[in-house]
Amino acid sequence: MKTPRTREEPARDGPGAGHWLVKQEPESYSWDDFEREGTTAWEGVRNYQARNNLRAMRVGDPVLFYASGDAKSVVGIAAVARAAYPDPTADEPGWVAVGLRAVRRLDHPVALARLRAGAAFAGLMLLRNSRLSVMPVPREAFERIVRMAAGRPGA
Repeated sequence: MKTPRTREEPARDGPGAGHWLVKQEPESYSWDDFEREGTTAWEGVRNYQARNNLRAMRVGDPVLFYASGDAKSVVGIAAVARAAYPDPTADEPGWVAVGLRAVRRLDHPVALARLRAGAAFAGLMLLRNSRLSVMPVPREAFERIVRMAAGRPGA
């Protein structure tokens, strides 16, 4: 019998296949910083729902990197390089971090306005809960965003 998912557990598309989006203020840590370093610890998250999303991430899961602030665009693709582990920046137990690896910069950033205009993205958590810093993305939406960034027809 299948175990029902909770709200915090995204659907997985086969073994270990989750799709994610992380948000960051470019003034604090930009895609350029991430690309230069190659990998980073995604730490300092202090929201329970975002923490649960970090816990659900698996090594190899693809991650969209969203630049908030003035940019308000998806600008790159990363991958989970290390599953959840205790956050070394936390003063209390229970908080986690994950390791992320930069994969590639998107050819064309995908602006939040374009996502809001697309009916296919109506259920996207980014549009419903803009303050959440780590969120699941349905596989179809993830793939559509990547196609939009490549300028492909049908995106």
